[in-house]
Amino acid sequence: MTRPAPDTETILRHWREAVPDDRLAHLVKDATRALVRALQMRLAEHAVSFGHWTFLRILWDCDGLTQRKLSEQAGVMEPTTFSALNAMERLGYVTRRKRGGDRKKVYVLLTAKGRRLQEKLVPLAEEVNRIAVSGVPSDDIAATRQRAAQHHRKSSAGRTRHRYANAFDPRSGAPESWLQKSTQAPTTVRCCSSGLRRAFPPRERVADRAGAHARSRKARRR
Repeated sequence: MTRPAPDTETILRHWREAVPDDRLAHLVKDATRALVRALQMRLAEHAVSFGHWTFLRILWDCDGLTQRKLSEQAGVMEPTTFSALNAMERLGYVTRRKRGGDRKKVYVLLTAKGRRLQEKLVPLAEEVNRIAVSGVPSDDIAATRQRAAQHHRKSSAGRTRHRYANAFDPRSGAPESWLQKSTQAPTTVRCCSSGLRRAFPPRERVADRAGAHARSRKARRR
């Protein structure tokens, strides 16, 4: 039986002895890091980076996504996706095309070379997962999957509530919660950067201004 790497032994000792009741997020992070490192080593043998693997895995399941949709599913910003796709296109893994009348949407399509990588790389990921759960009872694996899904749902719900609680109205720059509380009179808020006070108009007035601005632009185009 092979011994764990020194850094792995340090992490395991940390969890057993130093902080056995530390936050769950830390344990999940360390476990994820170990899985990612194991997969990266295997991908490197085929000259594929982990970042490219992330996009390839999505495209193998759903080819022809728009660049924006691919970013959303990968959980990264669009500039990151753009840079990765540039490199993947040079390597011959994907192509990008525009379809129909909407010239703003860019669709990402796998090439034959990118599709063939699935047969080589997916078994590597399966091997990493198989090693990670070797010797673990099937009931424990099923329970871990169920708990992980529950944590993901709760964390996602918490992020959504936090985002909307602090969301700013894109038309006025005022937080939605402030505008909802003041629909009749302007809301005065201290600007964090300058220390000055700024009066935000009520929601109805903001909507009127937005509509007037749109009508003005439409008239100029005529």
